[in-house]
Amino acid sequence: MADMKASKYSKEQIIGFLKQAEAGMAVKELCRKGGFSDATLYKWRSKFGGMEVADAKRLRVLEGENAKLKKLLAEAHLDIHALKSVFGVKR
Repeated sequence: MADMKASKYSKEQIIGFLKQAEAGMAVKELCRKGGFSDATLYKWRSKFGGMEVADAKRLRVLEGENAKLKKLLAEAHLDIHALKSVFGVKR
């Protein structure tokens, strides 16, 4: 997994900034008021462009479900490995 710094802004806030830019607010002004760089805004645009707040909320739910499933899968693989070790099963 990539070690990315978590944004101090929620996905909903990011989408709000993008909507302000789409509505015609100057990028430099928006970045200054928001406290982020224009490069960050363009990165967000490539990731969240065209999304609505409801989409971001659904994305958060799906990411949470995905994390739970990954954890369950990892635990299952550990259990299988442990059982194979106990019973001496070779791969």
